[in-house]
Amino acid sequence: MKKILVIEDNNDVRENIAEILTLANYEVETAENGKVGLVKVNQFKPDLILCDVMMPELDGYGVLKILASNPQFATVPFIFLTAKAEKVDLRKGMSLGASDYITKPFDDADLLESIQVRLRRSDLVTPAESNHMKSLDAVPSNYFNEKLKAFSQDFELRRFRKKDIIFEEGNNARYIYFLEEGKVRVFRTNEFGKELTTRIVNGAEVLGFLDVLNSKPYSKSAQSLEESTIRMIPVKNFIDLFYTDRDFSLSLMKHLAVYAGILETGLVHQAYSSVRRKVANALIQCYEKNEANPVITMMRDDLASIAGTAKETVIRTLSDFKHEGIIDIEETDIFISNVNALINMPQ
Repeated sequence: MKKILVIEDNNDVRENIAEILTLANYEVETAENGKVGLVKVNQFKPDLILCDVMMPELDGYGVLKILASNPQFATVPFIFLTAKAEKVDLRKGMSLGASDYITKPFDDADLLESIQVRLRRSDLVTPAESNHMKSLDAVPSNYFNEKLKAFSQDFELRRFRKKDIIFEEGNNARYIYFLEEGKVRVFRTNEFGKELTTRIVNGAEVLGFLDVLNSKPYSKSAQSLEESTIRMIPVKNFIDLFYTDRDFSLSLMKHLAVYAGILETGLVHQAYSSVRRKVANALIQCYEKNEANPVITMMRDDLASIAGTAKETVIRTLSDFKHEGIIDIEETDIFISNVNALINMPQ
């Protein structure tokens, strides 16, 4: 049975949370302020901590900071309980290493879901770590995006229409872009004006951070493929997070390693694949980014940019695929009928 410590100065809220967690089959201990909470952490040794932000004696930030300096408890998932009026201050808590936050008043189902998610991730963490260094394997693979998703909530949310340019190659890097909804293509333009798409982004993913880390202007451009909403994280805030959150820094290394592998695979395909294989790879990439939806709505210019070949070549190849029963075509929509044929397309 997992053990949860609830640190909350409001007696009604504290007892209500304890009752919910007990009914959900957790072992629960409570504390009425931060100082008592720290004592009970050592006695109870919880698997997860729920902690109010504003409390007498010692606030939630102080509790988290003290626990983060203790190797025994530094990796215990820590979720802040915060009133809506305090939400603006959550960036401070996330930079100290908080796992998540829940805004009061909250829904019981949301509380339990957040706890379950954090406990599952905690189970992935290896216990072998020192006070100064942690294995890359100890940081969940999706920590980078999850951390930025929570961190980005205090920043401007900007809406982009289909075909809008989000940032351009050569411009000074001012923001990190966290895509909340929509779909974006990242591309480079050669000296002859030809565009090559290097990446399709959708869901909770991040754009522009590589150039920020290199202290250089944007090396690529980004354009929305559909209506998209994006959080604009200022460069300074991203750098502050990088230097103050050890787990985030480690997760970034893992993210870069995965990204480099994907990029290398893409370059190999571009260099050695046949035209049919290039177009098939482009369709598979769109299919996967579309969460396995067999309907792909995309202009042929964009698809050619992803495949790294001419628009006319893409059109001819798509026509061949249609005659072979692999896809169907209706105006700009491409219906994938046989995804296995695309995956197993000869080089």
